[in-house]
Amino acid sequence: MLLQLPEVLKAGPLAEAHALLARAPWVDGRVTAGHQSAQVKDNLQIPEGCPEHRALGELVLSALERTPLFISAVLPLKVFPPLFNRYDPGMTFGAHVDNAIRIVPGQGTRIRTDVSCTLFLSDPASYDGGELIVEDTYGEHRVKLPAGDAVLYPATSLHRVAPITRGSRLASFFWVQSMVRDDGQRGLLFDLDMAINRARGNLPPGHAAPTELTAVYHNLLRRWADA
Repeated sequence: MLLQLPEVLKAGPLAEAHALLARAPWVDGRVTAGHQSAQVKDNLQIPEGCPEHRALGELVLSALERTPLFISAVLPLKVFPPLFNRYDPGMTFGAHVDNAIRIVPGQGTRIRTDVSCTLFLSDPASYDGGELIVEDTYGEHRVKLPAGDAVLYPATSLHRVAPITRGSRLASFFWVQSMVRDDGQRGLLFDLDMAINRARGNLPPGHAAPTELTAVYHNLLRRWADA
């Protein structure tokens, strides 16, 4: 499932993020790449653990907690601390698949990467190129979203970032271990949750259908969830 999350960061938090990004140090992005990815990765990242990285990560995680669509679509069990990258002219990230397991630095905690997320932080009019290109059975999907919007996609997807030809592309990226490992099952639960919300809005108060559908939702979640 590929899903856009609008306005994860609203105007105030987005401005705060830009101030932190402007004073943050930047290093070669290959420091967090696996062996295969490092061969096709050319970008910059904020070093993990520096003050700006910690503040930005807290900003993003707080925003995600206030985003019901993220919770419904991902059913998060663990979230890898957000990372932050920058692509300047000529930089790109070739086709790759994200590592199946990530280890949280300094903690040793292992996270299975079920879902990948990219949170766009730059105005799309401020740079050319830089589209996130995700491949699935229906072909290629080119994603370039407004600043503050995010996109979710299966971590199993082959994906890449198109070369930048003007300006700079700033983004946060991270992975989520879902309570529901299977992408198909997770997608069915998301569709059912959206249908329940529509039923609540369209049916008269006290109608039995939303309650009955909610029972089906939780019984499926109970059957499929790891936690």
